[in-house]
Amino acid sequence: MRKKALYSVLIPLFVALALGMGGATFYTLRLAFRNPDVTWSLKNNPEPWEEYRDKQYKFYSSVNYKDHTSKAPEF
Repeated sequence: MRKKALYSVLIPLFVALALGMGGATFYTLRLAFRNPDVTWSLKNNPEPWEEYRDKQYKFYSSVNYKDHTSKAPEF
């Protein structure tokens, strides 16, 4: 009976641990697949940052990127 009570006390700890690990995994995968600084294939797209020249790729931004053009030179 005492072991059963001990295990029930640890359930919130395991739930919090699982949520933290899930959030960290989601964030890492989101950075790996959505960030323009990361490229997986240089042969297909040698300059991936050009694709995001005038796009908003951040989750939230107070600037409307549709009204602004990029000041970076085109290659």
